[in-house]
Amino acid sequence: MFSILKKEITTYLSSLVAYITIGVFLLVLGLFLWVFPDTSILAYGYAGLDSLFNTAPYLFMFLVPAITMRSLAEERREGTFELLLTRPLTDVQIVLGKYFAGVVIVLFALVPTLVYYYSVYTLGTPQGNIDTGAVIGSYIGLFLLGSSFTAIGLFASSVSKNQVIAFTIAVFLCFFFYSGFDSLSSILSLQNLGLQALGINEHYQSISRGVLDTRDLMYFVVLDIFFLWLTLFVLHRQAGKKFVNTVFLSVLGIMFTLTAVTIASDKLFTRFDFTKEKRFTISPISRKIMDSLPKTVNITVYLEGKDFPGGMKRLQTSVKDMLADLQAYSHGELQFEFTDPLKGLSNDQQNQAYEELAAKGIEAQNLSVKTDDGVSQKVIFPFALITYGDKSVPVKLLQSQSNMNLSPDEILNNSIQNLEYAFTSAIKKATSGGKQIIGFTEGHNELSDTQLFYARKDLSDGYLVGRINLVSIPFDSLEKVSLLVVAKPDKPFTELEKFKVDQFIMRGGRVLWAIDQVSAELDSLRGHGGEQLAFNKQLNLDDQLFGYGVRINYDLVADMNCSPIPVTTGNAGGQAQIQMLPWLYNPVYLPLSKHPIVKNLDGITSQFASSIDLLDVKGIEKTILLTSSPYNKKLTTPKVLSLQALQDEPNPKDFQSAPKITGVLLEGTFPSDFRNRPLPEGLTDKVTIEPKSKPTKMIVLSDGDILRNQVGADGSPYPLGYDHYTRQSYGNKNLLLNIADYMTDDSGLITLRSKEIQIRLLNRARIREEKLFWQLVNNIVPIAIVLIFAIFQHYLRKRKYAH
Repeated sequence: MFSILKKEITTYLSSLVAYITIGVFLLVLGLFLWVFPDTSILAYGYAGLDSLFNTAPYLFMFLVPAITMRSLAEERREGTFELLLTRPLTDVQIVLGKYFAGVVIVLFALVPTLVYYYSVYTLGTPQGNIDTGAVIGSYIGLFLLGSSFTAIGLFASSVSKNQVIAFTIAVFLCFFFYSGFDSLSSILSLQNLGLQALGINEHYQSISRGVLDTRDLMYFVVLDIFFLWLTLFVLHRQAGKKFVNTVFLSVLGIMFTLTAVTIASDKLFTRFDFTKEKRFTISPISRKIMDSLPKTVNITVYLEGKDFPGGMKRLQTSVKDMLADLQAYSHGELQFEFTDPLKGLSNDQQNQAYEELAAKGIEAQNLSVKTDDGVSQKVIFPFALITYGDKSVPVKLLQSQSNMNLSPDEILNNSIQNLEYAFTSAIKKATSGGKQIIGFTEGHNELSDTQLFYARKDLSDGYLVGRINLVSIPFDSLEKVSLLVVAKPDKPFTELEKFKVDQFIMRGGRVLWAIDQVSAELDSLRGHGGEQLAFNKQLNLDDQLFGYGVRINYDLVADMNCSPIPVTTGNAGGQAQIQMLPWLYNPVYLPLSKHPIVKNLDGITSQFASSIDLLDVKGIEKTILLTSSPYNKKLTTPKVLSLQALQDEPNPKDFQSAPKITGVLLEGTFPSDFRNRPLPEGLTDKVTIEPKSKPTKMIVLSDGDILRNQVGADGSPYPLGYDHYTRQSYGNKNLLLNIADYMTDDSGLITLRSKEIQIRLLNRARIREEKLFWQLVNNIVPIAIVLIFAIFQHYLRKRKYAH
């Protein structure tokens, strides 16, 4: 076999045709990767070789057949194959020798592409910012693809003595096995047969990311052996030999054994993630949820279309990768498809589609796309819809850009980091049977149903949400509540109500306190001549919260990082002149904490917030979630507030202060506020006082308006976090959903939001200045390497046979 291997490699590399073939391959590949804008690495903007591994398979369909077409066809045409049979070589050794020679030559053609790696490594920002592990894993995928195409090409070469016919057959078979099964699976009558799993594309795409799955590896091994077995079968038939003999039975046995192993590997498989951050490694939490799916979950992704800029292409690819990874652990119960909801629709039909999608929670976004003629606007839907039975849950794939401190690339990267949590949590909500209960307290002038409309609506996708009257609710019913929400009360709590909340916590209950210590409302300011006295509320909760380790101060935090409000600044022609001016008492919090509740959230808007002090209470761990900006000022109350202050430009020197805490998570074992105290009057339930709580958690926010949605003049509510004056969306909705998930779920699902993926960008400034240089380098140097090798090999051969 080794003699055949050596002979084939020497013969091929002694031919001018070989170097022309490889040179053309490298030239075309270089043009695609470095010149043509649709597939250019420079235009893509990210420090990776994704374009190489997406483009190379289609060029391999021509390169590999060109390498293998002469392997057996020429031997048979010239009659030299019979000479081979006279040697002490078996047919298996001959075929394997030629096969491995073809694989080596394919590898030889790939070696010059390492110049691309060097270029991306150099152009990264910072330099060297490329995931080398992912590149190695992707090259493994390209090698496996080349090995399969070589086996197919060798089979085609055995079928005909004509090299052109062998080349044509090999190209067709390579294309069919790479893309043909995907096309067949898209036919309506064949969609449910899973034919795409028989094709190379599905398995190659998995490995080309840098993830080696043993199921994909077994697929390539079985495919190679199958075509090598077919080659031996053809050769024996052409030689008039009986096919049934010990050798072929053993080969057939090996093939069937590998097929059985492949089938078994669907349940027992291992994945090797070569990427630096292990970004394609699914967490045990997600695996468990996927493994236990009771029936089929369908996911429709609306992020489909062409002419996307590099960032959207990256998000689109990341979504496909994430769903494919989740699908791998779902035993076939997770199905997904990508669709463009506006494709082929008329204007009227598109308007109707907008309305239907909006009703499902899927919003359109305008995307600016650079073209040769300037900038064009493209409508995209960065959403997915998870459907389980008659239940649907939308998933937002792209975060909004309300956080002005983050660049578009950072926002996109945060969105990609959040994909596993977004999909897994939504799938869990869609498939969970009994919903947990979230109760909003009432009876203390809390936020009204209209003001909480979207808070309750957004939570109702995964929870049973309702109102709870602490006076009338039996304590055993209160214990069934998973999360109790105290949303901006305005009247004091009685000792009976405090007792029920306290003992609810002692038994492991979770509470979200959203408390305003100061009475101040923007509507009251407008309705009282632009002035109002902000005074302290008496909620009778200070002692209870103090015991839990928190004090909400009687003050107001004025912050220069704030949202604007509409103000009438004059009158012209009988029309009021409205201007948006920053209102210091509307702070916008930009979460800096790495805790999964607030990690990568957009800015959180609030109104008239107070500062929070943390107290040293044994057994309680405190995590700061929200703080003001460093440009803040604390104002003690009572204080007269006036809209006239909007006319004065705040002096930044007066607003330089340490950030004030406005949101905190408390976890641990809490002392009871009623230990060593008698039962309160009016208690009709038999409740034993627990002096110390089970391990539990609570969250304290110093502003209840974080949970309040704006209400229009006609009384209709706006989505939570949406400011209808500025038409800007903040992260309040996601904050509430994250709080609910974290407080009610002990599986650790929300920890998936801690996933970190490094941004790997190319140096755009350097690319602008050196674009032509790198295009020339990557188109000339790989061909030059082949040319130098050809000259060196010719010199050695000439020197060897000169004497």
